[in-house]
Amino acid sequence: MKSRTCYIRTTAYDREWVKTNVANLAASGIFIGTSCWKYPSWRGLLYDEARYTWRGKFAKTRFEKNCLSEYAEVFKTVCVDAAYYTFPSLKNLEGLAAQTPSDFQFGFKVTDEITVKKFPNLPRFGHRAGQPNEHFLNAAVFERGFLHPCESIRSRVGLLIFEFSRFYSADYEHGRDFVAALDSFLDQLPKGWPYAIEMRNKHWLKPAYFDCLARHHVTHVYNSWTEMPSVSEQMSLPGSQTNPELVAARFLLKAGRKFEEAVKFFQPYDKTKEVNEDARKAGAALIVEGKKTAKRKTFIFVNNRLEGNALQTINAMLEATEAPH
Repeated sequence: MKSRTCYIRTTAYDREWVKTNVANLAASGIFIGTSCWKYPSWRGLLYDEARYTWRGKFAKTRFEKNCLSEYAEVFKTVCVDAAYYTFPSLKNLEGLAAQTPSDFQFGFKVTDEITVKKFPNLPRFGHRAGQPNEHFLNAAVFERGFLHPCESIRSRVGLLIFEFSRFYSADYEHGRDFVAALDSFLDQLPKGWPYAIEMRNKHWLKPAYFDCLARHHVTHVYNSWTEMPSVSEQMSLPGSQTNPELVAARFLLKAGRKFEEAVKFFQPYDKTKEVNEDARKAGAALIVEGKKTAKRKTFIFVNNRLEGNALQTINAMLEATEAPH
């Protein structure tokens, strides 16, 4: 039998081995990458520090401006979390596309101007903090502010994620009320875009919610978060695969762990500090399933705050696909 690769892996992250596997998977419609990419702690693993050295010192500005090009030498997708905080500009989108090859696919988190029902009491919201959001689930604002600039790189948009933070009873008394509002919103959206919904209310993962997404050919994002069931548990829920042509998962946090706790524990994200076997197996299962299913795209995004280093987690997921199933 011909050897799949000639590389001998001597570390927890083998850049060339991952590069080869990622390229093969992308050719089969399976895209695996990270959430964001601007991590100086990945120097020596993914990034060559010499590229970003100026007058003998690491130039952070140069790194953040140009490192996507080097990231895209290995990976074929990335989740752009920054789009969650502000509507993307045409200039920025075209700048991202210019740093990546034509087969690179972006996952974008849709701006919270569309997905937040009431603005949290955070400084970045200014005078709007604590106030209702007049643009919540406003399809016209979304189309104008988000889709319009994306048109110029449409072939590079692999996934558009509407991330809804946890709703409380003051927002919706019942999950069915949110589903009704979501159904109306999805019905108004322009067709043909790869829409996906990420929920943070675990008790709302019911048939009515999954049926709503399926009617609109919208993908439920399997996501690991503080108060959410694990990705593997969500995958086992009847009807959770709502779009037969598009599957997505984001591996973010261990269940029960708060975001702030994960940041403090895992920084500076230079190595694995805690193995999450369930997440690794779920990621591997999604890859294996994707290989068996024709005409489907699969997106898998891994965050540093899951185990400490997303690169090493991805390496482990790829290794797990080689184990007997």
